[in-house]
Amino acid sequence: MSTIAVVGSGVAGLTAALEADARGHRVVLLTKASLADGSTARAQGGVAVALDAADVPRHVDDTLAAGAGLVDAEAALAVCGAGPDALADLLARGAAFDRAPDGALARGLEAAHSASRIVHAGGDATGAEVVRALVAALRATAVVVREDAFALDVVVEHGRATGVRLLDGEVVPADAVVLATGGSGQLLGRTTNPSVATGDGVAMALRAGADVADLELVQLHPTVLPDGFLVSEAVRGAGAVLRDASGHRFLLDVDPRGELAPRDVVARAVARRAHEQGRPVVLDATALGADQLAARFPTIDAHVRSLGLDWSREPVPVTPAAHYAMGGVVADVAGRTSLPGLHAVGECACTGLHGANRLASNSLLEGMVQGRAVVRAVEDGPRPLAPRPGWSPSEPIVVTGGTDTFARAELQSLMWDALGVARTEDALAHAATRLATWVPPAPTDPKSAEDANLLVLARATVAAARRRTESRGAHQRADHPRTDPAQARHRVLRREGA
Repeated sequence: MSTIAVVGSGVAGLTAALEADARGHRVVLLTKASLADGSTARAQGGVAVALDAADVPRHVDDTLAAGAGLVDAEAALAVCGAGPDALADLLARGAAFDRAPDGALARGLEAAHSASRIVHAGGDATGAEVVRALVAALRATAVVVREDAFALDVVVEHGRATGVRLLDGEVVPADAVVLATGGSGQLLGRTTNPSVATGDGVAMALRAGADVADLELVQLHPTVLPDGFLVSEAVRGAGAVLRDASGHRFLLDVDPRGELAPRDVVARAVARRAHEQGRPVVLDATALGADQLAARFPTIDAHVRSLGLDWSREPVPVTPAAHYAMGGVVADVAGRTSLPGLHAVGECACTGLHGANRLASNSLLEGMVQGRAVVRAVEDGPRPLAPRPGWSPSEPIVVTGGTDTFARAELQSLMWDALGVARTEDALAHAATRLATWVPPAPTDPKSAEDANLLVLARATVAAARRRTESRGAHQRADHPRTDPAQARHRVLRREGA
């Protein structure tokens, strides 16, 4: 029996804690806010699962195609293949998914999928139902849950992770540490992510000396309301379309798949047309009608109407915003990292599954699969991640230094300008110069600790974006507009001196 410290309470962290407890381990689950405060609870569309065995190869192919030549094929096969079993576990733990009239799981269609394989709950409240079920199951276990416990750093002794240091100085000892801290949307400010998404796990891993990769690959969701509320891809899968100021359905001019093209394609087209016309484009869901919108998308429908908009009668303005981090702590599907004893699962990990552009609804799937697999990796004992083809040797980067204080809003504005829809060396170099002058604040409270993590992550992300001198998926360089086959590899970085 091992003692396992799980940091984070989204689908990956909750699944890992439940699986570890079921296999007889001692588990401490640490979360810096409440159990339901992360991104998982906000997930709308659903879980991409190939319920029919014949659909698994097609799911893999769709994942590869969306990822713009950077998907790790072994990771895609492992995750897509394990989807049905992971979903069965989730259902057994009490999650209630929507059903068709014949009792089978209802399945929706989303962008870049060749088949309807998105299972969902509450219409557009899948994440909330996943969290509800997993938290209820957790309450019936021996897992020690510590809410409002800010994990500051990974404790490393004799070259391996041995615990977690909290903000108040307490050390939580562990035989294995599982980072499940989610994403980093707050780095760019304009985001669909909750306020807790500050990249803590990636910053912790960098300071601990672990490898990270693909930090430059930040997915923008193309249909976000002006207040930052996301309108699910499933709405477009149901028939909604995007129109410009003249009413023209412009996506068909860009890609024959129209609104169901991969997210990076749609987000760039939306941003470009909005810039050209000097106003946002609109999402037109009027053809679906009030009854279907309320029944299939009750959460979105209620929010849109709370803004005084009737989207059954008139299109609503949308714009891209930071949504998902494809990069993170280098890990395999079982969560092993380059640092023995340290594991990473979910959005804070970079398994290579998502390549340069995540396929819609593969995120909850990955968290479910990794959460199950990581416990068996812990049981195998502390050993580093094996080398994999397509991943570059790690390069050192500087993430410390500086003398000037900074405000979070200042950092976010700088990052959006440098890392938004299109990037240039001039903007990235300017950002790097300013970031080098800023000093991380002393972590005396959660906000200052988050700000310190955001600065570490900003420096690493800008360094990664400058190194990828091509355009690929979510990473678009206005000064390097072509895709370079020689750069079809995962770019790995580590803290200088690690």
